[in-house]
Amino acid sequence: MGKKFDHITPELQAFIQKQKIYFVATAMSTGTVNLSPKGMDSFRIMDENHVLWLNVTGSGNETATHLLENDRITIMFCAFEGKPLILRLYGHGKAYHPFDKEWSEYLALFPEFPGTRQIFDVKVDIVQTSCGMSVPFMDYDREREELNRWASKKGEDGIQKYWEEKNVKSFDGFETGIFG
Repeated sequence: MGKKFDHITPELQAFIQKQKIYFVATAMSTGTVNLSPKGMDSFRIMDENHVLWLNVTGSGNETATHLLENDRITIMFCAFEGKPLILRLYGHGKAYHPFDKEWSEYLALFPEFPGTRQIFDVKVDIVQTSCGMSVPFMDYDREREELNRWASKKGEDGIQKYWEEKNVKSFDGFETGIFG
C-alpha cells in the first residue's frame, strides 16, 4: 500500500500538478498545530526535492509563525477523483516576504493574486504515499473568487492595514515575521 521515496518522482509530480487542493501542516513546540487547505494556482515544483507555494492574505498567519521556530512542514495531496492516492511531502520550509531578495524571482513563477503575502520554500526530505481508499469521490466545480475580490477591493493600503491588525501575531500570540 504505502511507499516512501526520497524525492518526487515524475509520476507523483504529474499527480500533484492535477490537484486543485492541497493541505499544509506545521507546528511549534508549544501551542496549536495548524492545518490549512490551499487552492488556486499556488503550487510549484522546482525540482524533485524543492517546492514553492504562494500564500495570500488570510485570517491567520500560522504557517509563517511556526516556521520561524520549527521549520518542519508537511504538505498533503488527496485524489478525489480517479485512482485513490494520498501523497505527503515532508520537509523543511521558510517564508519569503516582499522585503526578501528572493521574493521577485519566485513571485514571477505565479499568476498575480491580490493580497499575496508570502512564498513558502520547502526542501522535501521524504515523499510518502498511502492508499487513499477511504477518501470520497468529489467533483471539482470551479475556483472561489471571493478572496480575490475581497483583496482587490481592500487595495494595497487596505491589505497592509489588515496585516497590521490580523497577521502580525499568530493565533497563540507569537510573532509572524510579516514585516521583518
